Amino acid sequence: MAGRDGLYMAEGRVVLEKAIAADPGAVVSVLIAAHRAESLAGLLAGLAPGAAVYAAGQAAMDRVVGFPIHRGVLALVRRPERSAEALLAGLPARALVVGLVGIANHDNMGGIFRNAAAFGADAVLLDATCCDPLYRKAIRVSVGAVLTTPFARVGDAANLMAMLEAAGVPAVALSPRGETELRAFEPGPRVAVLLGAEGPGLPAAVLARARSVRIDMAGRFDSLNVATTSGIVLHHLAAHWNAGV
Repeated sequence: MAGRDGLYMAEGRVVLEKAIAADPGAVVSVLIAAHRAESLAGLLAGLAPGAAVYAAGQAAMDRVVGFPIHRGVLALVRRPERSAEALLAGLPARALVVGLVGIANHDNMGGIFRNAAAFGADAVLLDATCCDPLYRKAIRVSVGAVLTTPFARVGDAANLMAMLEAAGVPAVALSPRGETELRAFEPGPRVAVLLGAEGPGLPAAVLARARSVRIDMAGRFDSLNVATTSGIVLHHLAAHWNAGV
């Protein structure tokens, strides 16, 4: 159901809380397990007028959804409409952008968004080959961070680079063969962290147009999960800025 007619599914109380906080008017309808109606009353009161709320027995809800939905909360929400141009134009003087190329795994996508939210990223830009951040599993893994961190599509990787350059946001590409070790990297007031799919990594054309950074590892090991990598890099940048360097 991801992306159908400009809508997405939000599952669970925490995700619904974030969806309502982001835009109460975007929530079209909510289906809840009847036994949770009382405990969810306060949350549902935050919905915009006109949003439909349906309650059903757990067995009936499982049949409607198509699988056992233990969280007992499912909402239909309108997708946000954002452009990459608008996100970049609205960046503050000190800004952190995450650029993703070829991230096709929903667990990784959710983990990256969770880290982006935790360390204060201003925007996430995705190329056309990335999976949908608003897919149900990606939202759940992100603990709703996908709903609070602005993101937009940018077409292909070349377009991503061109847009960052035009906006004056220097790009830093993560690669096991990066020219600078992360601990030695000192960011300017604006930076875009570029992450590619595990295995192929970032395209050579992207690496040629960005400063490449690596994370040194023990022994001969040269691979980290991309979501883990995002957490390490974003923490480094946040710590650098918070220290007033």
